[in-house]
Amino acid sequence: MDKSTENPDEEDRLSLKSNGNAAGNGGTKETLGVLQSFRRSIRRATEKSPLSSGGKWAKVSAGNESGSQPPPSPSLSAGSPVTSPLKNIGGFFYNKEEDESDSVGQKGKGLKRSKTDPNMGGFGDSLMKKGASIRRSLKFKKAIKLEAATLVSEGPLEERKEELEEEEEEEEVWEELEESYTLPEIPHTPLSVMQINKLIETEVLEEAHLNLLAMRQEFQQERERCGEDSPLELAKKEKDLNLLYGNLRDKVNTIVRDSNSLPSRNKGLLEPVARIIQEEDRRAEEPGGLQGSWLEAWREAVGEGVQLKVQSVHLEPREQNASWLAVHLALLGKSIVEDLEKVKKELRWSYPPSFQVFSTYVRSYHRVVGQHLKKLEPQVTELKDLYALLDWIINLYKSERIMGSPSLQPDMRDESADLQLQDGLLKQLKDKFCCKMKEDMKSSLDRIIELENEDVWKDRSTPKKEEDFLDSPFHMDIWTKVKGNAINSRRIDAQLEQEVISSCLQALKEFPKRFEAEFSRHCSALRLKPLWTEYHITYINSFSALQQHMDGYQDTCPREVEGFRKEAKWLIIRLIQVLEDQYRDDVKLYLRRMMTRKWLTDDEDFKQLYSRTELLSEHCALMRPTHAQELASRLHYHVVREYVGQLMKNNYSCKNRKHEKAASKIRVQWGRLRDLFENMKSTHEWLYAVGDDLSNIIIQKNKADIKIHLQPLVEHYPDFSRKHLVAVLYFRGLLRGREHRLILQRLTELKKKLGSGDKNQVLFGDMQVTVNTDCFSNLPFSCLSFLLPDN
Repeated sequence: MDKSTENPDEEDRLSLKSNGNAAGNGGTKETLGVLQSFRRSIRRATEKSPLSSGGKWAKVSAGNESGSQPPPSPSLSAGSPVTSPLKNIGGFFYNKEEDESDSVGQKGKGLKRSKTDPNMGGFGDSLMKKGASIRRSLKFKKAIKLEAATLVSEGPLEERKEELEEEEEEEEVWEELEESYTLPEIPHTPLSVMQINKLIETEVLEEAHLNLLAMRQEFQQERERCGEDSPLELAKKEKDLNLLYGNLRDKVNTIVRDSNSLPSRNKGLLEPVARIIQEEDRRAEEPGGLQGSWLEAWREAVGEGVQLKVQSVHLEPREQNASWLAVHLALLGKSIVEDLEKVKKELRWSYPPSFQVFSTYVRSYHRVVGQHLKKLEPQVTELKDLYALLDWIINLYKSERIMGSPSLQPDMRDESADLQLQDGLLKQLKDKFCCKMKEDMKSSLDRIIELENEDVWKDRSTPKKEEDFLDSPFHMDIWTKVKGNAINSRRIDAQLEQEVISSCLQALKEFPKRFEAEFSRHCSALRLKPLWTEYHITYINSFSALQQHMDGYQDTCPREVEGFRKEAKWLIIRLIQVLEDQYRDDVKLYLRRMMTRKWLTDDEDFKQLYSRTELLSEHCALMRPTHAQELASRLHYHVVREYVGQLMKNNYSCKNRKHEKAASKIRVQWGRLRDLFENMKSTHEWLYAVGDDLSNIIIQKNKADIKIHLQPLVEHYPDFSRKHLVAVLYFRGLLRGREHRLILQRLTELKKKLGSGDKNQVLFGDMQVTVNTDCFSNLPFSCLSFLLPDN
């Protein structure tokens, strides 16, 4: 064994040293000389290398599959079928004619016996180190090519770069790797464990695998000879096999994992990797190999590579950038598309069709990205970030921006474009989004109350008008907020839209009570002032409008809409009740003085009653029609009942023909009040007749004529009873006598004839009648019998 064999690193060191010195001299001539020397050294290494023939695999024969004896050991000379990176490297420095002639010359060369023992340790180490040295130079191939071209070209560097890039593009013609292959001859005697491990480390994978197969065959033969007895040497060989196979699988996984991150470095290694995986899965049932499918391990390695890609996407801390998630998701989508484009254009051609490379990468991205988003979820707390994440998951991921990208077609047509999310993640994100939406809605409603205080209550500002009605714009703000939330969530998902509307309405349900409490707290000092009334009318209008806005979601969220409607309705009722109570308090004293001696001679009390009612009419004109009509109707009834009710109290009896003056006054005053309530659109038209009907009874000079005018009163108001007629006659000045009895008899006849009438129109039934005892001593018992409870 010569000196070079004993010291395999010496030649590499000398070669590298000489190259380094040559590069340092400078000048075009020296550099060209170095390149020529480097090219010659590569050719010499190629001729000596056992890997220089191009690595053609022959189709596996049926004999091998049945466990027949392996073929003779392949040659480690230039004719060996084991692929070497040296050939590929050499090709970068040959001119085009040389490269073509070499490839034609080597095409179809048969296997030859090696004149060199493959177990020669020194030569193997030297060869592996030469191979590693050359492979390390792979990543500089393009730069070296450009530098050499620049030195020999008279044109500018940039022009030569463009020309060379165009040449490379023209030369790149991708061909699919065939499914079938030819396994090179397995050596009769494998290399040592150290040598095989060195081949694995330096990525001479085909040679390493062939020697592993040879070692595995030796193990199987020795195991058959030993039977059940397992000598120590056999156990040691099994341990070595497991160790080497483990290292080989780790190296294969590393290459596969990094194949898309470092395509130029690993592309040449993927074909032997694919063949190793195919061969090992074919021999899975034979002893001496690793447990588990190599193809499944390859898929896991692809997933690891995808995971590294996803983890490498830039992610800023949310404290440093408010748009941290949106930026990250945009970069992630871009990285996914770029990676799958490389798989489609480059990596897939390094594998047989059965590997389904593109599909495997797509499925890996579905799974890995889903896991990545699960890890991101705890950090996503803001509403805008939750929206961005949901939109990315549900819409953007499978859109033309990412999985539906035109650059990935038509390969994606048969692939699912949906993320593989962990169970419950999407629902968890939606629930989280809706909870945040509800909190955001509450905050917005609280802010509305604060603004109302700052802009209106605090400065005692007069409410503004909208279409001639007092109005506060907050109902439009709330409606716009809910509508905007609904529209935005609809862009993500129809179901999410419904959940968002439900969340907003749940928050809105509590708003009327909170608003009322704050309004009362800030404006309680304004009671009995016109501004107090205007505020109430404003908020009656505003909440009525808000209720109408929310009714638009009746079909989407009926239960939540009904819940808010009830709260808004009760607030409106309470606000109207305040106005009603305020009016009643204002006119109470004036109504109490009707039908008295002072009322007959003085109009001041009626003037006050009329002015208060007229002011109410003006306020109702500022209220939206529905509630204005409701309030006007309720107060109309109250005024009629209280005004007429004074007749039933027997406070005054018209004597000396004063009943004519009283009847005329009732008719005039009643007409003016009727006009006011008619203008206010009161719905109680049935009350308009009572004043005239009573005036017609009171004004009659002839007592007997009273009987004639009873029928209209009884027809209009069937609840008008005998006791009410006695009170009216008392006011008229008719206290007793024959005509008095006849009038009461006529009433009884009419009530029997006309029946009970409409029970919904009750006026006199609610009036209390005060019994006057001054005249009882002058009446016979028969005349008093109608006052007994049975009558």
